[in-house]
Amino acid sequence: MNVLIIGAAGKTGAIVVERAVAAGHVVTAFVRDATTYRAPANVRVVAGDATDQASVDKAMAGQDAVIDTIGGKTPYRKTTLERSVAGAVVAAMKANGVKRVIVISSFGVGDSADQVGWFVEHVIVPTWLHGSTEDKAAMEAVVRASGIAFVIVRPAMLTDDAATGNVKVFQGHDTAHKISRPDVAQFCVDQLTNDEHIDRAVTIANS
Repeated sequence: MNVLIIGAAGKTGAIVVERAVAAGHVVTAFVRDATTYRAPANVRVVAGDATDQASVDKAMAGQDAVIDTIGGKTPYRKTTLERSVAGAVVAAMKANGVKRVIVISSFGVGDSADQVGWFVEHVIVPTWLHGSTEDKAAMEAVVRASGIAFVIVRPAMLTDDAATGNVKVFQGHDTAHKISRPDVAQFCVDQLTNDEHIDRAVTIANS
């Protein structure tokens, strides 16, 4: 597949690029600054602002699917970054006939609040994650309303540990704890060709 990866220079996005290439996909990496991004071999790089419609439209041409890994760096501050990016991505996908989007959100958003545990739900989310949680919820709403096939991936607390290859999809009131970035990246890439979770938001964790 021809796959556009938004936020390819980020800590998780960079691993998504590597895993997508390893899976045999033709990857376009969308980054803000191409001069500081070291792309793997055979990866097309497009630089621009992911909230700018013209920039996203340019990158979207010829794509089959999108993985949106954008995330803010100050989760405690109010922001509209992720919902703005999602809006630009959805509009560009519709204009170019692109059929599938995978977006990274977070556990604790929407109906996954039951899966974060008491301390995270009542202390961490209302304080440290207040801004990002609100923005991710709005981003999810944009994706759900798009009419495009989607998978919303809600990882538990991210770690920089090595991949475990063991990713559990959490349901109901099960409490998720943490997951490595490589495992999140692989799960996202797998959703390009897996229909099991289409049009769903899924919480994932190693434990």
